[in-house]
Amino acid sequence: MIIGWTALAFLAGSLMFSYWIGRLMKINLKTYGDGNPGAINLWKAAGYGYGFAGIVLDFGKGYLPLALMQHGDMVTGFGIIFPAAAAILGHMFSPFADWKGGKAIAVTFGVWSGLTGFAASLAYAIILAVLLLASRRLSKGRPISSETDAFHVVLGMLLLSIYLVLDNYSWPYVLLGLINFILLAYSHRKELIGMKDTN
Repeated sequence: MIIGWTALAFLAGSLMFSYWIGRLMKINLKTYGDGNPGAINLWKAAGYGYGFAGIVLDFGKGYLPLALMQHGDMVTGFGIIFPAAAAILGHMFSPFADWKGGKAIAVTFGVWSGLTGFAASLAYAIILAVLLLASRRLSKGRPISSETDAFHVVLGMLLLSIYLVLDNYSWPYVLLGLINFILLAYSHRKELIGMKDTN
């Protein structure tokens, strides 16, 4: 059962909707901007309409498998970690994109929404909003760099893991939060290294 759901979640996560939408628009996201084939780069390349569609589809491919799995109590306990992480890994290392993928922000929101009925993803969104407001206050209105945005995404997941402990979520969710933190740190490694180099 776990193996089947893990394979299904990985397959769903690996569907590169934003990249394919870009190709339909005759835009190769791998050669545009930062080369990320995900929804944010699609937004920058093709506008908010197509970018929003990419975000919804990337969210959905994380949400649907996990929501179906949770609804039927088909995988429980520490077993939830495998399909949840697989959906994120599928987006990061898609077989449909030469084993390369996006930064896994939208699919991360989808996974946590499916697992917790939107509770943890809402908490993550609030954490990111607070970090953004704090950065804008400290930067005195200057534009927020992509390196700072990446730092927010990664730090926010670590803070979400702490929130899960404080809110008495079970240990599988906490462990998944830490795994998600590591995966996001990897997918944003270039920005994090760039942030270190500029300091």
